Amino acid sequence: MQAFLISLVTVAVAEIGDRTQLLTLMLAARYRKPWSILGGVLCASLANFALAGAVGVRVAHLLTPRLLDGIVGAGLIGMALWSLRNEVLTETATPTRQRSAFVATLVTFFVAELGDKTQIAALALAAGYANLAAVVIGATCGLMLANVPAVFIGHAVAQRLPLKMIHRVASALFLVLGAVFLWRALHELR
Repeated sequence: MQAFLISLVTVAVAEIGDRTQLLTLMLAARYRKPWSILGGVLCASLANFALAGAVGVRVAHLLTPRLLDGIVGAGLIGMALWSLRNEVLTETATPTRQRSAFVATLVTFFVAELGDKTQIAALALAAGYANLAAVVIGATCGLMLANVPAVFIGHAVAQRLPLKMIHRVASALFLVLGAVFLWRALHELR
């Protein structure tokens, strides 16, 4: 129970104001399908924290900060480009679009979480606790606790703000963050 509670609280606090919350807001504004977004976030989180936990248990010493920074930087720049894609969905989206909201969330959220502070926290917690399942479930619950409000705020905001502006701002933020992570990765080579 201790591993679950510590994982839940650690990840929930770490997720507040994190770049994946920005991604969640953007996805909710873009697709306007909150339940599909939440399903994607949940599945991506479970997969991501299971991966982090397995790594934490087995090979934590192989993950260097440079490698993580490079992966995260490239992923953020990819998300910046993806954010600029011009796709407009209406409230009467077809089931295919509903599915695409889930898939887009699943893929982008999983990539965004790679090397994220919440993933690193899950990795470290898995290395420190013998109960991998409790760490993965606790971390996932903590992440969902922080992101559920972001989905519904993003959905509500999308009704009032221009989507094009939201996409441009999100893209710029992802691009800047990606550049910072790549610079850190390259700087660590020296």
